[in-house]
Amino acid sequence: MTTRIDIEVNARSHSLEVEPRETLLEVLRNRLHLASVHRSCQEGECGACTVLVDEEPVNSCLVLAVSANRSRILTSEGLERNGRIHPLMQEFVENHGFQCGYCTPGILMNAYALLQEGRDLSESRIRKRLEGNLCRCTGYVNIVRAVQAAGQRRESGDWW
Repeated sequence: MTTRIDIEVNARSHSLEVEPRETLLEVLRNRLHLASVHRSCQEGECGACTVLVDEEPVNSCLVLAVSANRSRILTSEGLERNGRIHPLMQEFVENHGFQCGYCTPGILMNAYALLQEGRDLSESRIRKRLEGNLCRCTGYVNIVRAVQAAGQRRESGDWW
């Protein structure tokens, strides 16, 4: 038995029939073909599947798709407009905030949520927010630097 859900993903509306056991991760990857939402631990431990649901970061592997009905979802694909990457993404490029890139989309989504809060961007606060995002390639130093640089861009008005 399927259930119809209506969701907005990256500013596009979708109406889908989903199975009761289907996760939001499965819907985003398999149905909507969003490659940035990575399947990894499937236990909510690694953060590779992090997306924003109604502006809050969630591990999409732990969320049933039916519970996302009538929600607004943002993935890292949504951080691009008219062929231009978001200033946060640009800072990750300029500050070498990624290595292999597997964890990067989830980190971007948590960092974006933190930046939207407009609060303290100290190293300790950034590291605390990113605790649920595991990266085996970096020491997080460049990631923290990229988030802080993005915060400066946001304060200067170079944001969208």
